Amino acid sequence: MERLNVLGSALYFAAHPDDENTKLISYLASERKVRTAYLSLTRGDGGQNLIGTEQGIELGLIRTQELLQARKVDGGEQYFSSAFDFGFSKTYDETFRFWQKQAVLREAVWLIRKLQPDVIITRFPPDERGGHGHHQASAILAHEAFIAAADPKMFPEQLVEVKPWQAKRLLWNTASFMRLQGDDSNRLRIDIGQYNPLLGKSYGELSAASRSQHKSQGFGSASTNGVSLETFENVDGSIATEDLFDGIDLTWNRVPHSESIQLAVQKLLSSFNANKPQLAITQLAKIWHEIQKLEDTYWKERKSKEVENIMLACAGIKIESLSPRLRVVDGQPIAFQTEVVVRNPEVHVELLRINDTKIEQTLPINEVTTFEQVLPPTAITQPYWLRKPHTLGKFDVDPENFGYPMNPDLPAAHIHLKIADVPFVIQTPIQYRYVDPVRGELYEYVEVAPTITAAIDVNNLLIQQNERKTLHVTFQKRGNTEKETQVDIHLSSKGWKISPERLTLSFADGQNILSKTLEITNANAGQKEAILSFVVDGKKLKEIREITHDHIPRQTWFPDTEVKLNPITMVNPVKRVGYIMGAGDLVPEALRNIGTAVDILDITKISSSVLQQYDAIVFGVRALNMNTRITQKLPLIYDYIREGGVVLMQYNVNSRLQEEHFSPKPAPFTITRTRVTEEDAKVTFTDPHDPALNYPNKITSKDFDGWVQERGLYFAENIDPLYQTPLAMSDKNEPPHTGSLLIYRMGKGKFVYTSLSFFRQLPAGIPGANRLFVNLLAKEI
Repeated sequence: MERLNVLGSALYFAAHPDDENTKLISYLASERKVRTAYLSLTRGDGGQNLIGTEQGIELGLIRTQELLQARKVDGGEQYFSSAFDFGFSKTYDETFRFWQKQAVLREAVWLIRKLQPDVIITRFPPDERGGHGHHQASAILAHEAFIAAADPKMFPEQLVEVKPWQAKRLLWNTASFMRLQGDDSNRLRIDIGQYNPLLGKSYGELSAASRSQHKSQGFGSASTNGVSLETFENVDGSIATEDLFDGIDLTWNRVPHSESIQLAVQKLLSSFNANKPQLAITQLAKIWHEIQKLEDTYWKERKSKEVENIMLACAGIKIESLSPRLRVVDGQPIAFQTEVVVRNPEVHVELLRINDTKIEQTLPINEVTTFEQVLPPTAITQPYWLRKPHTLGKFDVDPENFGYPMNPDLPAAHIHLKIADVPFVIQTPIQYRYVDPVRGELYEYVEVAPTITAAIDVNNLLIQQNERKTLHVTFQKRGNTEKETQVDIHLSSKGWKISPERLTLSFADGQNILSKTLEITNANAGQKEAILSFVVDGKKLKEIREITHDHIPRQTWFPDTEVKLNPITMVNPVKRVGYIMGAGDLVPEALRNIGTAVDILDITKISSSVLQQYDAIVFGVRALNMNTRITQKLPLIYDYIREGGVVLMQYNVNSRLQEEHFSPKPAPFTITRTRVTEEDAKVTFTDPHDPALNYPNKITSKDFDGWVQERGLYFAENIDPLYQTPLAMSDKNEPPHTGSLLIYRMGKGKFVYTSLSFFRQLPAGIPGANRLFVNLLAKEI
């Protein structure tokens, strides 16, 4: 209610999920009571995942939901551009080449014009102090959008729906992890460490709870209390000397002919009875009708919605639209029921209609009223940014979807009510409600799935010349479809032999799942990569992929069912590997696909006899960051090497190591944040005769072709001379770095530490990366 008399807004502007200052967002939303939004230019698709094996698109889906959970805590709103997080970038120039700068600028301008922020705040500066090229680019885009949004000549096609908007000021929210430069007098400091008695928490506590939603990044945070100073540097616009909103009228005085509204809100606040909130409905209705007289469409719309939400809360109204099934079929109507209950007494609520069905009924008090409805067929519920193919740097998004965190067109009911002569239209997404024995009552958005889907056991196949591999495909039908369906198998490149080339699916009565096996042969020398897909009636079949984590809603998407076929020439003597999982990766599955058996090891059960069963032991990514019991087993593992074993340790980060000095003695090295982000960066062999480059596969520069996202990350430095470092690489305009691959031949075996991003390359089916990885695991002769 207090927010009704505050007319102001702020937009926080950065590049990724987790870039936002959750304490500041909490402070702005609940202490200053202004509309507060966070624009994350990307969905965080290119990062690492500490809670599962999802990468790329699927990681972006997780982090989208983590941001939405964070905003539920801190009170902000969440928006996105169509920029794709293609991985770490060192310069804003590279970032803009991938992102298509002008397109992302257009979306930022659209959001500024739509949200009309008084103040825009960036997290990063526009130069190397920002670190990540995405960070720098976000600051540059914020400044250009700040100017362009006010210019009617910029993106004039937007002015049909929005108007030019000039924010009062653009500020950089500086932080201790970035170097400050320039004149300190240009900086504003404010305390945001207050305690909110209505919420029962300080903004430090709210911030910690919000930031801790970023679980895939391991950002669990401790709460803080007391004075908390934030610093802001003026970038453009009017300089603030005392407050973020210096010179900005945050009262109804900024809107012509609104004098009566502020007085009406004050009367509401002074008379409100928290034990009988329904008594405030009459006064709220008067405020709503006064707001309708305004000519200012932005604040008219904004404040009308705020009043409506308060009225619903005062009436104790709960509305749910529920489907009896989680998943329905594309092209089929969606049956659902809407449940409405008015839980507070003395409230007169008229239900006028649901969608196009007239109801015109006065709702009883504290009785659940149920209405059966049917929604016409809708398209599959694919996340809107995944409906079209995307480039390496940008999603292809239709203009009507700019900014939305989720699909704005999910299957939903539109409920029309009237309370105290105020009309309401409430959109409720249709959900599936169920009870989990452990987690309790849960809700999931109803999913519209394709009629027939295909699931495959692998997404990449590496096949040697004249080698024959099998591919298992599971088809599933939903709804009433013809019993017999013809499936054509398409290849994007000729020369591969597929048997059969066409499948007939015959579903018996009551049967909805069929399994088929294909045989694939690499028949020709010099074969090219191919994409294998499945087509019915000229359309590619899709698969269903689900992401389930307890802290976010279930995520489902429907990519095309495709298998990448890659020719490879490789000798693989590594028959059995023990794998120590770290943060989660798909390397074990990739190794199995090239014929190596992989056992996932329980750290607590590792012994000398267990280790001796394996040709090699592999540590998953960040294993030394994640596994608290790993330190006590390192002596056993290093003894295994001395006795002739091979141990390969993939990258760790240099913070929160379970053992700081984990490398075998007497061969130390240190982990840094150095990385080579250009996936096509030149790789030089410092010692072409090193066995790792020659046995059992001869490694050449061609083995580094086609790598994805990056060469490597968190390289080693201060490397003891006992290590061989056979590779050197660097990004453009940087000196060569030898810390991506370290080999220490100790006793009869070898220890390998590598920062090369095998966790991306092997699951992507990159032939050269697989050949090199096998060499690193092989016992040398």
